[in-house]
Amino acid sequence: MSMHRTLRFCCAILLSCIGPSAIADSTTHADSAERFLQLANADRLAVPVYAQVQQMFAQRFAETQAPDSKKALLEGYQAQADAALDKAIGWDKLKPDLVALYTGQFSETELNQLIDFYQSPLGKKMLAKLPELNARSAQLTQAKLEAAVPEVNKLLADMTAELDTQKP
Repeated sequence: MSMHRTLRFCCAILLSCIGPSAIADSTTHADSAERFLQLANADRLAVPVYAQVQQMFAQRFAETQAPDSKKALLEGYQAQADAALDKAIGWDKLKPDLVALYTGQFSETELNQLIDFYQSPLGKKMLAKLPELNARSAQLTQAKLEAAVPEVNKLLADMTAELDTQKP
């Protein structure tokens, strides 16, 4: 066998050995990400969006002072809105992107460590408390932010006025 042919043969063998291993590694990495996302209840990420859209339809229904006899109309449109959201942000649409996001940020080992944590009593408590903590954190931030709004709006107006005076 010539040296060139031997080299090609060795490369082919090496690639055939590495290929399945790399695929298996990425599969188990993705499996770990899916397991973590399941534990983290990521399939419920879009629930607030659905609730907000439902509320928008209910509010519009109330604003139009529609009679209760038209409630079925509201429910029909809400169901259509849910279907539209399912097409855009249903779990089957989000999961592949979230798996890619998490496998891009965490190694398989790190994901398995996160899984171990979230299966522990403290991790379960964290998962249970996290939605409330996030909501309350957002409220605290919003309340503090409101104090800065007038100053930021004034700065924006000042910048706009200064830019207007500098126009040729």
